[in-house]
Amino acid sequence: MSSPSNVAESPITDRRELVQYLADGNKPPEQWRIGTEHEKFGFRLDDLRPPTFDGERGIEALLTGLTRFGWTPVQEHSGEGRGRTVALIRDGASVTLEPAGQLELSGAPLETIHDTCRETNAHLAEVKTVAEELQLGFLGMGFQPKWKREEMPWMPKGRYKIMRDYMPKRGDLGLDMMTRTCTVQVNLDFASEADMVKKFRVSLALQPIATALFADSPFKEGQPNGYLSYRSHIWTDTDPDRTGMLDFVFEDGFGFERYVDYLLDVPMYFAYRDGRYVDLSGRSFVDFMHGRLDALPGERPTMRDWSDHMTTAFPEVRLKKYLEMRGADGGPWGRLCALPAFWVGLLYDDAALDAAWDLVRDFSMAERNALRDGVPRHALKLPFRGGTVRDLALEALKISAAGLQRRARRNASGADESRFLEPLIELAQANETPAERKLALFHGAWQGNIDRVFEEFAY
Repeated sequence: MSSPSNVAESPITDRRELVQYLADGNKPPEQWRIGTEHEKFGFRLDDLRPPTFDGERGIEALLTGLTRFGWTPVQEHSGEGRGRTVALIRDGASVTLEPAGQLELSGAPLETIHDTCRETNAHLAEVKTVAEELQLGFLGMGFQPKWKREEMPWMPKGRYKIMRDYMPKRGDLGLDMMTRTCTVQVNLDFASEADMVKKFRVSLALQPIATALFADSPFKEGQPNGYLSYRSHIWTDTDPDRTGMLDFVFEDGFGFERYVDYLLDVPMYFAYRDGRYVDLSGRSFVDFMHGRLDALPGERPTMRDWSDHMTTAFPEVRLKKYLEMRGADGGPWGRLCALPAFWVGLLYDDAALDAAWDLVRDFSMAERNALRDGVPRHALKLPFRGGTVRDLALEALKISAAGLQRRARRNASGADESRFLEPLIELAQANETPAERKLALFHGAWQGNIDRVFEEFAY
């Protein structure tokens, strides 16, 4: 989840400015970039518990330790007025904290999958160096496999307190989303409104395929939970005002204006003022634009407020000045580079984008939602049109690989970006998700001991 935006504090005077803010994301293809983000669970090596924020082995100590690699600390002031390090920034990238201390790398906008993978690898090596000194480890999965919700710590960030109080009013699993999930996602550019619409539709229709391929959250509190991507299931009972498949994206006339209308209907969480978060949970951004909020009497929002508000909607694909693919479980080191490769291959090559659209263009709204609702439990084996999701996954991977090959962005050894799809192709061909492989270990070699996942799958 995002930290306060760095957008200019210019006041909003007209709804058209909100539309233009999105349109300003249009970029020619030569300026398209790739921004990869991933989250991971920390744990103490001695007792496997998630580290608290404070203490010699806490998350703040980890962040402080990472500053030796050139990261600049970002502080937020607590109620006692004390500045606490809650994030790091360096060269267009940031390290931030999810509500229970899940560590997130938000990568810089980079040109190739090779670049973004090098960035990810360097970050994980840095984290591993500092974590080992603190007797901490990190695990990539979609859902915390061992600890209960009430056993998870909370980070001292103002926006999380507001969300923590509000989430239970709108769903039963919102606090689990905040404290016990991790994802990997990629942020990609568009050339125009029409290009954005096509990419939005393709990526939204195919998001369940990514969910299936990356399904890696089969455990809850030490036992199988009945799902392969429990993280994905959690989003179905988090907050209906700000989640879901956004069926209106497929309607005639969809564009920047319609997405602005959607965001204006999403209730607010907060505004950031003088280094602190003001609780505006459930209030209307439209009322804010008219100066009608009791908590900020007569005040009107700035573009930074709008940018912050955009981060509080959580659909399967999210539009900012770029598109965010949000459907995948977090995973191990070797699979983090596969997610950006999958989507870049589909969306950054015209022929691949056309082929991907041909694959999904006749999906009905009912079919799209059935895919979304079914893959958390069944993943690649979910029936679809006389076949299964595996068939769709294999076809999407074929299209993506061809797109990456045509992009022909090669590393120093001459290999193109399609090499990063190999873990996904192997999973799809085997018709076996990471979750199913962990379940087999749990029922076999691990003899029902979930602690083994921390030993065998830590970074």
